[in-house]
Amino acid sequence: MKYLHLTWSNLRRKKLRTLLTLLSITVAFVLYGYLAAIRVGLSAGVDVAGADRLIVRHRVSIAQPLPQTYQARIARIPGVAAVIHQSWFGGIYQDPKNFFSQFPVEPESFLRMYPEYLLPEDQKQAWFRTRTGVIVGRATAKRFGWKVGDRIPIQATIWTKKDGGRVWDFDIVGIYDGAQKATDTTIMFLRYDYFDETRLFGTGNVGWFIVRVKDPDHAAEVAAAIDAEFANSSAETKAETEKAFVGGWARQIADIGTIIKAILSAVFFTILLVAGNTVAQSVRERTEELGVLKAMGFTNALVLALVLAESCLLACLGGGLGLALAWFLIARGDPTHGALNVFYFPVKDLAAGVVLALALGLVTGLIPAWQAGRLRIADALRKG
Repeated sequence: MKYLHLTWSNLRRKKLRTLLTLLSITVAFVLYGYLAAIRVGLSAGVDVAGADRLIVRHRVSIAQPLPQTYQARIARIPGVAAVIHQSWFGGIYQDPKNFFSQFPVEPESFLRMYPEYLLPEDQKQAWFRTRTGVIVGRATAKRFGWKVGDRIPIQATIWTKKDGGRVWDFDIVGIYDGAQKATDTTIMFLRYDYFDETRLFGTGNVGWFIVRVKDPDHAAEVAAAIDAEFANSSAETKAETEKAFVGGWARQIADIGTIIKAILSAVFFTILLVAGNTVAQSVRERTEELGVLKAMGFTNALVLALVLAESCLLACLGGGLGLALAWFLIARGDPTHGALNVFYFPVKDLAAGVVLALALGLVTGLIPAWQAGRLRIADALRKG
């Protein structure tokens, strides 16, 4: 802090150059924040997937149904604590662009399996007794302006009703929240009994099963036992951990992590060159002044530290401003209007951004600082 005024004065020497470099760093960190939020949105559910839950689907494809009777057989397998089923409904609201997920489930067992979905007790009871009732995540309810008591028409893309119609009318009896930020609150859950009795075809089949194991350490053994139970049957299964299943689902879109790392690497390499050039040019312009400082008694280590502090201050100011701006903008909401299941700036990525800003300052200032530290007084004054 003793030499902060000196470092700040050096940055103010060329105001326009400093400002442009600062803005470049700020934009880079705003982009970093948005890419972090997009990564979370596209891989939603991976980080909060239950370690004690397995997904059991058809071995060929998740699009292939499984008999509901498998549920009782899975429940008898040693190591299984509970089992429920889900199916894909695949409807749209008013317009094809208004896509969101809908799953028929058995309400009571479903809520026991997924305690991360928070629903008030009165809304739970309303769902248990209302056959056409659905619960909707907070994000989707906010997206469409829905509230408890609304009756909504959903246009089915797969499931025709027995009367030949494709419009299913549902009553919103509850709006659930997530126990964690990463909990998906975009899904609508409807009752399987109503769905199964009303659809024209596929009665008695489900999409997949969710299994809770008694001991997560033995999840692989339980998964193998489930697959062995249905081996050589007309509908063989593939059981895997919920985290592996959700991660595989996300990778169907693309390898989000690799894409984001590639983009950020390109951006920060460019910023590294820009900021490094700014610091190096600033040091070259002050060669005589650095010589004077050394003549006054400033040690090589102190001069090195001053130049390094200058680059770190520039990087931290730009990075801090960029991270703060990204946090503010992302907190205002999802710019895709619901295309992403969740959208927020994770705290761990924010902390990583702070470390990245400091590292940027150290790397860009290291060579100029080293050159300034080893500069000889006579050479500096001669160049001046």
